[in-house]
Amino acid sequence: MLLLQPPLVSSRFHSLYFLTHHHHHNHHHRFFQPPISAFSATASASSPSSSSSYFSSWNGLDKPKEEEDDEFTTEVHRRYDFSPLLKHLSRFGPVELVLDSESKSDTNTDTSLEPVEFELAESYRAVPAPYWHSLIKSLSSSTSSLGLAYAVVSWLQKHNLCFSYELLYSILIHALGRSEKLYEAFLLSQKQTLTPLTYNALIGACARNNDIEKALNLISKMRQDGYQSDFVNYSLVIQSLTRSNKIDSVMLQRLYKEIERDKLEFDVQLVNDIIMGFAKSGDPSRALQLLGMAQATGLSAKTATLVSIISALASSGRTDEAEALFEELRQSGIKPRTKAYNALLKGYVKTGPLKDAESMVSEMEKRGVSPDEHTYSLLIDAYVNAGRWESARIVLKEMEAGDVQPNSFVFSRLLAGYRDRGEWQKTFQVLKEMKSIGVKPDRQFYNVVIDTFGKFNCLDHAMTTFDRMLSEGIEPDRVTWNTLIDCHCKHGRHIVAEDMFEAMERRGCLPCATTYNIMINSYGDQERWDDMKRLLGKMKSQGILPNVVTHTTLVDVYGKSGRFNDAIECLEEMKSVGLKPSSTMYNALINAYAQRGLSEQAVNAFRVMTSDGLKPSLLALNSLINAFGEDRRDAEAFAVLQYMKENGVKPDVVTYTTLMKALIRVDKFQKVPGVYEEMIMSGCKPDRKARSMLRSALRYMKQTLRAS
Repeated sequence: MLLLQPPLVSSRFHSLYFLTHHHHHNHHHRFFQPPISAFSATASASSPSSSSSYFSSWNGLDKPKEEEDDEFTTEVHRRYDFSPLLKHLSRFGPVELVLDSESKSDTNTDTSLEPVEFELAESYRAVPAPYWHSLIKSLSSSTSSLGLAYAVVSWLQKHNLCFSYELLYSILIHALGRSEKLYEAFLLSQKQTLTPLTYNALIGACARNNDIEKALNLISKMRQDGYQSDFVNYSLVIQSLTRSNKIDSVMLQRLYKEIERDKLEFDVQLVNDIIMGFAKSGDPSRALQLLGMAQATGLSAKTATLVSIISALASSGRTDEAEALFEELRQSGIKPRTKAYNALLKGYVKTGPLKDAESMVSEMEKRGVSPDEHTYSLLIDAYVNAGRWESARIVLKEMEAGDVQPNSFVFSRLLAGYRDRGEWQKTFQVLKEMKSIGVKPDRQFYNVVIDTFGKFNCLDHAMTTFDRMLSEGIEPDRVTWNTLIDCHCKHGRHIVAEDMFEAMERRGCLPCATTYNIMINSYGDQERWDDMKRLLGKMKSQGILPNVVTHTTLVDVYGKSGRFNDAIECLEEMKSVGLKPSSTMYNALINAYAQRGLSEQAVNAFRVMTSDGLKPSLLALNSLINAFGEDRRDAEAFAVLQYMKENGVKPDVVTYTTLMKALIRVDKFQKVPGVYEEMIMSGCKPDRKARSMLRSALRYMKQTLRAS
C-alpha cells in the first residue's frame, strides 16, 4: 500500500499551478484570460461568487475535492449546454484520438468556416476557460471519450476560444497516462511547446506507467529548459520505483542530491516517500538518518513509513533498533496494527530466540490485534527453524480456530523449512495436511516442492509434481522451469535439461538471464564449447545482456577445463562493457589455477583482484594456499596464512587442512601436529578430513622412526 496516493489531476494542475508556476514563470505563461466581459458577466450572474472565491473553492480550501468537483461540474452543465458542440464534433461517428500532425482538426489557419460552425463558435465565445477545463476533465475521465476530448481542444484552438491550452493538454496527457497510453501522451506533448505544466503531466504519466528512465530524462530536460521540477515529480518517481520493486539505494541517493541541488523544500509527502524508499531498498541506516532530519524540522513520519523502517531493520538483523522504533511508535499514541507487529516479528524469526517470537504473537492477541496469514506464516518459520515441527502444525490448527484459513503460502513456508533442514520426506505429509483442510496448492507451492525434490536428487518425484501442476491447469513460470532445468543439470542429466529448456520456449515462457546461465554452465561442464557460444549469441539476440553471473559462470567453466586464455578474455570483455568483476569470479579463476598447481598464475589473478579494489575473501586465500601446496611451495603457503592474520581474515578448518596437506606433500610430517594444534587453539573444530591428515602424518612419522 502506497504511503500517499498520487494527486488528482485538478489538485496538480490547478492549485499547484497557482502556487508554483504562476509565480515562478509569470513572464512565460498565464493561467487563462477569457474576454473581460464574459468573465465579469459570469461573476455577477453567479453572485455571491467572485473570481477570488472561485479560485478559493477550486483549490479545495472549502470542501472535499470530490464534492467540490461534482458541484462545479453540475454548475457547468446547468449554465452551459455543450451537447451541440459534442454532437457537431461526433457527426461522423465516434471520434478517434488522432495525433497525426497533418490532422485537419489541428489546423488553425483555416479561415473559411461553414456558417453552422461559425455560429456554433460564436455561441460559445463567452464561456469562461474554467468551464472548458471542467468539460475536458469530464471527457478525459473515460478512455472511450478521450478522442472527443482531444477534438474539443483542437476545436478551441482553431477558434481561439480558450487561452490556457497548456492546461488542457496537460489534462489530456494525464488522462492518456492513466489509460496506459504513454506513447500517445508523448505524441500529444509535441503539439505544444513544453511548459512546466505539460512537463509535470508527462512525468506523472511516465511514473504511473513505471517508465522511470523517461521520467528522469524529462526532469533533466525540464531543468535544461530553465524550469525547476517540483517536489511532486520526485514523489511520483519514488512511489513508482517502490511500487515496481525497482528501487535501490544508489538511485535514491542520486535523486536526493538532485532535490538538494534544486533547493526544493521538502514537504511531508516527499519526505515520507524518500524515507520509505530507502527502507524498501534495504538501506535502513539512511532511512533512519532522514527520519531524524525530518523530525528535527517538524515534519512527521506516517505510520506506514515507520513500519517500513521497522521491517527493513528486522530484515537486516537489527532487531534491537527495530524494537526501539516500534516502542517509539507506540509511545507516540499510535496503536500498532498487524502489519507493524509482523514487521518486528520478522526480525525475531530471523535472529531472535523463539520465545521472543512467541511473546510477540501473545502480545498481539492481548492488545486486540488479530494475527493474519503473514503472522502465522512467520511463526511457522520460527518453529521450523527451531526444528519444532509439532508446534508448527499446532499453529495451523490455531489458524483454523481463529477463522484464518491457511493458504498455500503458509504451507510452502512449512515445506521450505523441512527442505532447508534436509527432511524432504515430510513433503508428502504437508501435501496430505493441505488436502485434508481443502487448501489447493498454487504455483509458488509447487515450485518449492519441485525445488525440494530436485535438491535431494528425487528427480522422478520432481517431474511427477510438474505433471500434476500442469494437469491442474497451473502454468509453470520461469522459476518452475529454471528449477527443473537446474536440478537436472546438477545431477548430470544434461540431455533432459536441454529438452526442458526447449519445452520452456515451446510453451511461450521466454528464458531469462538465469535460464541461460544454467544452460551455459551445463554446456561448459560437458565441454560443448560451440553450443555454449551459440547459446550466448542467442541470449544477446533476444536482448538479454550477459550479467555478472554469466561472466562468472564462463570464467569458472573455462578455468576448470584449463582454457585460461578464454577465462582471461572473458574478464577483459566484462570490464570493457562496464561490468565490475566480482570476488566470486576471481575465486573461480584462482581455484582453477590452484587445481593445476599453477601458483604463479594464481598469484597474478590474486593481484589483479586486489588492484580492482576487491577485498580478498577467505575462499580466495584458501585457494591460493592450495595453489602453493600443489606447487610444493610450503613457505609461500604459510606466508598466505600470515597475510590472513595481519588483515583480519580468520582462518577456517579448510585453511589449516590445506596447510597440512601442503606439508605432507613436501614430506614435512613433523610440522603437521603443530598446525593441527594451532587449528584447535584458534577455535576451529577439526572435521573428518583434518583428522585424516593428522593420522596420515603420524603414520608416516612412525614409519620413518621404524626405518631409522
